[in-house]
Amino acid sequence: ESSTFYDVVHTILVDRWNKNNTPLHCLAHSLNPKYYSNEWLHENPNRVPPYKNFEISQERLKCLKRYFSNSEDRTKVTVEYAKFSTRAGLFGDVDSLHERYTLDPTIWWATYGSSAPMIQNLALKLLVQPSSSSCSERNWSTYSF
Repeated sequence: ESSTFYDVVHTILVDRWNKNNTPLHCLAHSLNPKYYSNEWLHENPNRVPPYKNFEISQERLKCLKRYFSNSEDRTKVTVEYAKFSTRAGLFGDVDSLHERYTLDPTIWWATYGSSAPMIQNLALKLLVQPSSSSCSERNWSTYSF
């Protein structure tokens, strides 16, 4: 049974999801190694890695199509992403797997991403961006905007 409180909270959550569910956000989420770690996945039985989530995968592919207009580059990036997401090659190294959960994502990519240079470069650009507007708001208030 539904309550007024539930309805309000549910509406807020759905609105925030819709606002933040963009191709770029989905790509950044897909490139965060934490979301592939066993530790994170086992915290909740309903969690799946981003490559197994249909909606996130669709949005990630949209973003990659915009970013890599050349189909050959896009194919290379797709192969690199597949290796990362399925733990192939160096991405299956014991330390690489353990540190997906414990390291900052940019440090993880700098350490373990060299076998996938295109995705590594993209991840390092995306994952250093602030995830909220608080940095901008601080600057705006400092300069009276």
